[in-house]
Amino acid sequence: MPGTRITFLDGQAEQPQALERVITHVRRQLDGPAGDRLRRVKRPLLAGIGASYAALALPVEVLRGHGVPAQRVLASEIEQGLGGFETDLLIGVSQSGRSSETIAAFRAAHGVPTLAVLNVTPSPLGALAQLTVDLGNEPDSCASTVGFTATVVALDLIAGALAGRVGDAWDGVPELVRAVRTRAAHAVAPLRARAARCVAVDCVASGASRLAAEEAALLLREVPRMPAAASVTRNYLHGEMESAGNTLHLVFGCGREVALARSLAAAGHLTLLVTTARVKGGENLAVVRLPDTAPSARVVLETVVAQELVAALGEERNVPIESIVFINDDTKEGGVVVADFAHASPVAVL
Repeated sequence: MPGTRITFLDGQAEQPQALERVITHVRRQLDGPAGDRLRRVKRPLLAGIGASYAALALPVEVLRGHGVPAQRVLASEIEQGLGGFETDLLIGVSQSGRSSETIAAFRAAHGVPTLAVLNVTPSPLGALAQLTVDLGNEPDSCASTVGFTATVVALDLIAGALAGRVGDAWDGVPELVRAVRTRAAHAVAPLRARAARCVAVDCVASGASRLAAEEAALLLREVPRMPAAASVTRNYLHGEMESAGNTLHLVFGCGREVALARSLAAAGHLTLLVTTARVKGGENLAVVRLPDTAPSARVVLETVVAQELVAALGEERNVPIESIVFINDDTKEGGVVVADFAHASPVAVL
């Protein structure tokens, strides 16, 4: 059934199998005329909102690494048109295909070809697009699990087609997702009680891992309802880290991030480092070591760690994962489906 909702915990458990299906499904779509058409694009502009915007950090990094000028923009910034942007393809991401801002951006993209990346088909966004790549109507949770990581897979494969890349990083990733989730559970268990008492969370990363930091910050707000923000590593060093105090620090990376995590922990601040480097944990430092993979696969594994953390914190803080406080009925074309929110507040529809 298109748009079927599952629980967050079911999404975590079923993610490896779902990713395996999506990898095959998207590769098949790009192995033909769609892929040939993408290889002729020179200046893609990528747009999304919420988690979809976070997911776009990866393809921008991939494309720039192959010499393709690319940028991401909040879909709400181009609702009035593409003035000021020189692009020959607008790529819009919306798992539901009903995000109001992305639909408005497509309607304003006069004369510019459009590609919709979505899960649910058919959808309003898909109907507007000249080209679509879909995930295959995978069931997903309200605070997205499968839908988000599967979108990352699709966006990397699309970026590879745009760049003319040979091969991809996705063989064997479903098995790695299972293994990393187990590692994350072991790392999170000893710190969850202390972490749940923190007043806020800083999520820090650089490069493609900005995707994981931004998605983690969103999930921390959506699931355990903890104030959280995403920062770029070098910017964080320039003053942002000064507010540390009864805060949890979620750091992704193996470069300057390692020294950052150690310095935060040495100052007494609870820190979870997600890294491919060999780093020893300590009293205030927990470490999830990831396998050494391509950046595309690594950000999915980083997101798996974030999912495990927020599920544990939601339980620790006694916040039902499927609950939501504010249901904004102008964010989806046709309004929200209240039944999607099993524990929604009955007085918070705006």
